Amino acid sequence: MNQRQADCDSSSMRQKLKGDLHRVAERMNITLSRFDNDHACLLGQFAEIRAEIKQIEVLASSFYLDCYLSPFTEKFAELSASVQHLSDRRYGALIVIERETPLDSIIHSGVAVDARITHALLESIFIPGAPLHDGAVLIRGNQIVSAGNVLPLSQVEVHERKMGTRHRAAIGLSELTDAVVLVVSEETGQASFAIGGDLHPINVIEVLS
Repeated sequence: MNQRQADCDSSSMRQKLKGDLHRVAERMNITLSRFDNDHACLLGQFAEIRAEIKQIEVLASSFYLDCYLSPFTEKFAELSASVQHLSDRRYGALIVIERETPLDSIIHSGVAVDARITHALLESIFIPGAPLHDGAVLIRGNQIVSAGNVLPLSQVEVHERKMGTRHRAAIGLSELTDAVVLVVSEETGQASFAIGGDLHPINVIEVLS
């Protein structure tokens, strides 16, 4: 991550993340100190540590998403609110935010929209049964450029499990460009973002707070 990407108001969130990491480190040290006790079963502690690390990952992803996007759009709050509402309703969604790499020659263009970003407009595009709900929305700056776009699919299986088309498309575009791709699962409502070929879960409530 370069300085431009990381240029955001981060002091309070960084302190929270540091505190969470210190707590996990303390728990790991306690677990390590009990390791030589033949009568102690540590499986429960391992599960708790794994759950805490997962929570920290989600919090960190939510924080870094703001850092990745803030230099490229002023509508981060609108995007976050949209993802929150789509996640709550389990409406599948795919939202591409163009950064420095032009995307016109990489994605298969859908229907031109050319409108300012609002959470109401974004959410309406992904209502199940709407004409463009299966495609991706392309955002450039503060504008919704187009909807119903088709993205290149990744051929890589993540975490050794099969993914749906939306997640493969999100990862596929991020493997080829520096775009950030927001994705909401229609099965679980889980919100994630793809960047650099990796998929990161996010907690949109933390993003908005």
